[in-house]
Amino acid sequence: MGRIRLARAIRLSQAFLLGALVGFLYISTSLFAIFALHGFYLSGTAIHGKTILTATAAWTAAFVIVGLGEEFAFRGYLQYTLTTGMGFWPAAFLLSGLFGLAHAGNPGESKFGLLSVVCFGVLFCLFLRRTGNLWLAVGFHAGWDWGQTFFYGVSDSGLAPYHNLFNSSFSGPAWLTGGTVGPEASIFTPLTLLVVGIIFNRICRENRYQPLGK
Repeated sequence: MGRIRLARAIRLSQAFLLGALVGFLYISTSLFAIFALHGFYLSGTAIHGKTILTATAAWTAAFVIVGLGEEFAFRGYLQYTLTTGMGFWPAAFLLSGLFGLAHAGNPGESKFGLLSVVCFGVLFCLFLRRTGNLWLAVGFHAGWDWGQTFFYGVSDSGLAPYHNLFNSSFSGPAWLTGGTVGPEASIFTPLTLLVVGIIFNRICRENRYQPLGK
């Protein structure tokens, strides 16, 4: 029994780490697309010395907590309970809409930024549907946010970065750069999430999320 639990813990940790890596990779892809159209620039490091180590540790812990909190709140028990009553995807779209509304009070947020948040919610529900657990979604969530706020130093859902690794700037229309929201309101974010969803859907075809009664 102990070995089974250990093996399961290892698999879940691997799912989390894979999600974090993919999340960071795709925020990097979105920003590279903006850069290619002359809308995003890096201009050196913003912190130095020991501050890099402490800020890295602090932001890593913070975004793991954010990923855990938001995923378990919107894709955890509520998703499970609503799925048993109305089906998985109706519950998923309902909770993804509420996930978007929960970000509406962020300073600098926009309607297109909120649409991207809803897209994140739907993608994370797809992860849950196919893997049967939240750890890939938690990892992706944490890796994406960590990449935005700490590594690249750009706004995250309208929230400005602090003690970020790189100085960065945007130049161009809001549809390209995301404006005050940051890259989540760029046209490239929903396109990037669509690509992730298509690739994941082709790789992971089996539905492993099976709540009681379904």
